[in-house]
Amino acid sequence: MQRVQSRLQPLLRAMSTTSSNSSLSRYSSCEISDALLKLGLPHGGHIPDVHMLSPSASGSDVKVCAPAYTVQMVLASDKTSPKLAEHFVDTATDGSVIVIDAPAETKSAVWGGLMTAGAQARGAVGVIISGRCRDLGEHRAAQFPVFARGHSTLGQSPFTRPAAVNVPIVIAAQGDGAAGFAAVRVEPGDWVVGDEDGVVCVPKGMVDDVVKLAGKGREVDARCLEDIKAGKGVQASFKLHRGK
Repeated sequence: MQRVQSRLQPLLRAMSTTSSNSSLSRYSSCEISDALLKLGLPHGGHIPDVHMLSPSASGSDVKVCAPAYTVQMVLASDKTSPKLAEHFVDTATDGSVIVIDAPAETKSAVWGGLMTAGAQARGAVGVIISGRCRDLGEHRAAQFPVFARGHSTLGQSPFTRPAAVNVPIVIAAQGDGAAGFAAVRVEPGDWVVGDEDGVVCVPKGMVDDVVKLAGKGREVDARCLEDIKAGKGVQASFKLHRGK
């Protein structure tokens, strides 16, 4: 029995990836982005091109919803940025999601299997990486949620290093279309929601308004869906229920 519980523990930990804010966790990243757009965020809180790679890259009901513990990475050649006295995983807070900003277009990883083990031991519920990870098999075996721009065989050293934790980070869009997309500022303690559609940052002062608008949006979409299934047409249903 003890061995069965030991095998199940990583799965149970990974599936329990929501924080105490159960109201926000009821909504998908898409519903939350829609609400943030209505509240005036031009990017809808969306961190583009960061996708779920673990526990699965092809669809999963796992959702991360937790306050951000932020990490700023710099190039290893950077001699001016500060150096950390402790490994950033060792200072991660229980119940947080680790959000890492790596230098743009870095081809090496900033997260690996040993970091997932350390994060789980600290009680962190997932990691969001504007950059790359490696050791996909280890993250998936541990059922630990990992969202990243991609993956690599290369580790962090000698390419990048952490320079600061629990500081505001600004995640800029990269690649095609980046020029027209606003950067996303993530403050420590902002709420981060990640699911199979992508990742959204909710400023902590906007959570209540987001929950209210997301709830209204879900109700409207439910009415649209009912009419569309009844054959009333998408355009007519949108006009009736969405007003456009």
